[in-house]
Amino acid sequence: MLNQFSRTQLLLGSDNMDRLADAKVAVFGIGGVGGYVVEALARSGVGSFVLVDDDKVCLTNINRQIIATRKTVGKYKVDVMKDRILEINPDADVEIRKCFYLPENAHEFPFEEYSYVVDAVDTVTAKIEIIMRAKAADVPVISCMGAGNKLDASAFQVADIYKTKMCPLAKVMRRELKARGIKKLKVVYSEEKPVRPLEDMSISCRQHCVCPPGTARKCTQRRDIPGSIAFVPSVAGLILAGEVVKDLTINQYGRGTE
Repeated sequence: MLNQFSRTQLLLGSDNMDRLADAKVAVFGIGGVGGYVVEALARSGVGSFVLVDDDKVCLTNINRQIIATRKTVGKYKVDVMKDRILEINPDADVEIRKCFYLPENAHEFPFEEYSYVVDAVDTVTAKIEIIMRAKAADVPVISCMGAGNKLDASAFQVADIYKTKMCPLAKVMRRELKARGIKKLKVVYSEEKPVRPLEDMSISCRQHCVCPPGTARKCTQRRDIPGSIAFVPSVAGLILAGEVVKDLTINQYGRGTE
C-alpha cells in the first residue's frame, strides 16, 4: 500500500523501513542544524524522537531555521518541531524536553533507551556531556562542529574528530575528548575558514535584543554572536541525518526484503 514513505522504501527495502520505524533518535539542539536533522529523519520514516532544546523561536532565526516563520516566533522550538513531525507522520512518537542539557540534568536522560544520539548544540560543555553519556551507554552518536560564520556549504565532510582540521570548535573538542579518553567520534565539520562577522551596531542583538519574552539564554549573554545563512547549517543537518539513516539500516542502504 502506498504511503508517505513509499519512495524511500524503493531505496531501502521494507526491512530497513521497519528498522527506522522502530528507532528512537534523540536530537539535542533544534536550531539551524538540528531542525533539519529532525526534518530529514521524520521524512525518512524514523518512528520515535526525543527533542531537547530550551529556546523559543526568535525573529533572527527565520533566516536559517526550518521551524522559524513569522507565525512561530515566540513559540518553543521543540513544540513547533513536534507539530511538524506529526504532520509528516501522525504515528510518530515525539517526546519533548524544554531544557538546556547540562551535566546537572544529564541523569534525567535514559541514553540506554536511544537508538542514536545527535549532538547539534553549540556549547562545548553540553557537547562533551552528550558525547560522554552516549559513549558510556554504548549508543551511536554523531556530533556537529561549527556551522556559523560559514558561506561554503560544499565544504562539509564526515570524519572522525581526530582527523578534522580548520574548524575552531573541532580543535577544542579534540583536546577535551582526548583528555577524557574518547578515542573516536563521528562528526560533521567544515574545512572552510570561518568568516569574520561584520560589526554593525544597527543590527546588533546586543544593541537591539529581539529575544522572545521568557527566553532563558538571551543572545546578549553570549560571548560571540555568529553570522549565519540559510544554505549552510541546513546542509550540515541533512548530512547528519543521512549518516544516522545509514547507520540505522543494514549495510548502508542494504535493501533487505522487498
